[in-house]
Amino acid sequence: MEYRIEKDTMGEVKVPADKYWGAQTERSRNNFKIGPSASMPKEIIEGFAYLKKAAAYANCDLGALSTEKRDAIAAVCEEILAGKLADEFPLVIWQTGSGTQSNMNVNEVIANRAQVLAGFKIGEGEQLIKANDDVNKSQSSNDTFPTGMHIACYKAAVETTIPGVEKLRDTLEAKAKEFMNVVKIGRTHLMDATPLTLGQEISGYVAQLNYGIKALKNTLSHLSEVALGGTAVGTGLNTPAGYDLKVAEYIAKFTGHPFVTAPNKFEALASHDAIVESHGALKQLAVSLNKLQMMLEC
Repeated sequence: MEYRIEKDTMGEVKVPADKYWGAQTERSRNNFKIGPSASMPKEIIEGFAYLKKAAAYANCDLGALSTEKRDAIAAVCEEILAGKLADEFPLVIWQTGSGTQSNMNVNEVIANRAQVLAGFKIGEGEQLIKANDDVNKSQSSNDTFPTGMHIACYKAAVETTIPGVEKLRDTLEAKAKEFMNVVKIGRTHLMDATPLTLGQEISGYVAQLNYGIKALKNTLSHLSEVALGGTAVGTGLNTPAGYDLKVAEYIAKFTGHPFVTAPNKFEALASHDAIVESHGALKQLAVSLNKLQMMLEC
């Protein structure tokens, strides 16, 4: 395998010549060889692509980044979202700190891919887009990773989970009406009890799913709040005025979902209560679905 030499504050690192990632990614890849089953989920990487593109646009609007650099960063983010660079994100979930290595993995890939798209080789001449100074401008691992998590979880909930459960609920609701006059024996304590209809029985599962869907939807407001703009500790140090509001607007625009800036960045950085809340609703749904499965298997 051919290598190129990348440098960081810790010294030189040998990186596979055909890869876009850089020194920090390679260090993490070598330090945490834990296997493919623990790879960072692609939904998180996609969340990073959305937020990096949004950050580039917000920084440009506020005079902190040139239009040329904004467009170069955005072009690579679009490639990531299209799945064209899936092999460039090799890191596992076991990392130091707050996901710094994955944040830098994305930064390095965007910077080096932008260099190639501009017609240069990686490391040739002056780096046109810098991983830290440009791609990571106005950001920290401490606010990007929570933002990436919220984007990934929100999209999964509203694009996959809720529609899927609603489809199941609608199917069962139709069956409840169809079988409303089919009488069967109800059972309690593993024994025959009193009659009810099959439709009535199925209506109970419909109600369970309705409550589960409602519970999950109730968590979306908190989950839609993003930490981006809080930077390292929540103060927003090193961001231009109005950046947090603008970057959230761009995330909402690019994802098509109503993301907003978190009103308190200290909470957004220091806790994951929104995800805990959504997880609780998902557990409620899981219990209902498990009960339904057990009924179908009987």
